[in-house]
Amino acid sequence: MRLALYFIVNQGAGTGRTARLWKKIKHMLEEQKIPYEAFFTEYEHHATVLARQLTAADDSALKEAVYLVVVGGDGTVNEVLNGIRDFDRVRLGVIPSGSGNDFARNLWIPKNPRKSLPMILECMDREIRDGIPAPAMDLGTVSWPGCEKPCIFCISAGVGLDAIVCKKALHSRIKKVLNALHLGKLTYLILTVASLFTMDTAEVTMTGDDHTDKSFHKMIFAAVMNLRTEGGGVPMAPAAVPTDGFLSVGSASGIPKWKTFFCLPFLVAAKQERIRGFEMTNAKNLVLESDKPMVLHADGEYCGDVRKAEFHCLKGRLRLLR
Repeated sequence: MRLALYFIVNQGAGTGRTARLWKKIKHMLEEQKIPYEAFFTEYEHHATVLARQLTAADDSALKEAVYLVVVGGDGTVNEVLNGIRDFDRVRLGVIPSGSGNDFARNLWIPKNPRKSLPMILECMDREIRDGIPAPAMDLGTVSWPGCEKPCIFCISAGVGLDAIVCKKALHSRIKKVLNALHLGKLTYLILTVASLFTMDTAEVTMTGDDHTDKSFHKMIFAAVMNLRTEGGGVPMAPAAVPTDGFLSVGSASGIPKWKTFFCLPFLVAAKQERIRGFEMTNAKNLVLESDKPMVLHADGEYCGDVRKAEFHCLKGRLRLLR
């Protein structure tokens, strides 16, 4: 089997941190004489295009595994996942260099390339030499009326407050300043506090696996989680397991805005079960419908303002190099 080791590098991630990180990774690869090819993103969603090109199967490569390593943040990982054409062939590795890095945090992937790169190479070696497959994890998809195709997410998707914060963070000056100070994850906390008192709540109906409708009055958010944390480490679903075939849904509704600020410490401490109005549930499939457009995100990427969104769990869809 021909070894295909590719790197997709977003040198803009982490306010320039990735560019410095890549120099270290490149040196390590060349020092160990490991053959590879590197591709650098040049514009938004370029990682999706690169992943699509690198994973498109043809007659000569139908059985060849593609070892694909992302050097970037959660947004870059999401772009790559949405470009992969043949998940059966792909083995994905991640060397985190963004501001939130929730994907790496949840899966215990080290930031230090001297730890994360050997972990990736060892997993490759086990599969190629010993036939031990890379471990599989679940992914999620979200779709909404008018979308061209479902959007894949690996960390979380959702509507309401967390989606509003993600949308603001994409172009936030605060994020750029805090990234430069290596305090990027504080961005989400600051924007959350700023958004709590100005956002609109909505009347929402949630339909899960049992096809029973449940109504939520003045919903603040619904976070559909594949992993435990989002937004730089906030444990929105403390019990989420990315290998159980379920998405964990955390929602908050009917809480007066003046009270929401005092609920934040409980949420950050993973004690949301103590908050009246906060609910947790698990579902393989989920539909949310609201009386007004709500901001929707997938892995922190803005999807649109929608009245309806459908979520599905893809069990064991991704083979991860870790």
